[in-house]
Formats: sequence, C-alpha cells, structure tokens
Amino acid sequence: MGAAIDPMEFFQRAAGQPERLGILPGAFNPITVAHLALARAALRHVDEVVFVVPRVFPHKNYSGASFSERMAMLREATCDETAFSIATTDGGLFLEIARECHAAYGDHVRLSFLCGRDAAERIVGWDYGRPEAVAEMLRQFELLVADREGAYEPAGDTGASVRRLETGCLDGVSATEVRERIARGDDWEHLVPEAIIEHARRIYSR
Repeated sequence: MGAAIDPMEFFQRAAGQPERLGILPGAFNPITVAHLALARAALRHVDEVVFVVPRVFPHKNYSGASFSERMAMLREATCDETAFSIATTDGGLFLEIARECHAAYGDHVRLSFLCGRDAAERIVGWDYGRPEAVAEMLRQFELLVADREGAYEPAGDTGASVRRLETGCLDGVSATEVRERIARGDDWEHLVPEAIIEHARRIYSR
C-alpha cells in the first residue's frame, strides 16, 4: 500500500461533482486579473476550477500577505463565481497536488493544470530527480497553457498533454508587479480584481 495522502482543505467549494477539474496553484500574493482570466478561460474546457495555495512552496517562502490574508483575498475575488473552489494542499509540486485532488474528487476526475508560458517552462524543466518524471506526470494530467510574453512550445513528446489556453493578453500582469507598483506609489489597481483593492492596499502598504 502507498503512503496515506492528506486531504485537501477547502475554504470554498463548488457544488456538484466535476468530471473535468481545472487546477490553478499559486502563491496569490495577491490574486490578479490574470489569475481570474486563466480560470474563466479554463471553464471552456473544465467543469470546475480550484485555486490551490500550497502550505509549503517548492521554490519560494511566504512573504507579504499571510496565508489567511491570501485566502481572504481569494474568497473576495471569487465569491460570485459558482464554478470556482479554493483549497490548500500539503504538497507543493504539481504531482503532489494532483494526488490530493484525486483523493478529494475521486480517481475518475480528469485533471488539467492551468498556467502561463513561463510557469509551464518551469514545470517541465524542473529537476524531479528522474529523467522520466515529466512524462509520467503528464500521463496523469494535462497542462492548459496561456501565452505570456510569448507562446509555450512543448518539447519532445509532451505536446499531446499540453493545450493552449486562449485568455487574451496577460503580459505585464503579475503579483510581483502589483507589489512593486504599490511600493513605488504607481497605479496598480487595474492589475487586481476590484473586490480586493482595499484589502490589497492595506496589506502591501504596511
């Protein structure tokens, strides 16, 4: 028997049981209009999108907004979206998140991870310790990839598990850009959902 998988913790969950699940992992420090554009575009391909904030990130630490503040902003930004869920996972790598999603939603659900071109390159290029790891991973889920400072070009035989996600232009929209603009005193409000503007102002102006 394999090791037990800790269940996902949901802070908001869509009604029903999806056959196709879109997964949008991120730091959401803060959530931006690009994140919402990804999730809304994905609903053309999936039944539900779950925003996932890992408790431990594989490549960054918590700074800026606290975990609870990020969850609050996510809930404010998505509360009117009936097909959106919000959850946290113990695992931070996509393969770990996929296992927790299967445990929560059932083995039958088809998984699609949502990301931009830059994130897709990091995912496929990550050192998982085994050369066959990426191919094995992409047999368990597909990637829906949005253009971001260019289109993603799948390498090798990964193309069958990678699809382009039409979202419109996401260039220049990032949580880092939001934080830097706030620090400089530049306009930033257009980069985040209107519902979180005041919340973000309080958090990142501290």
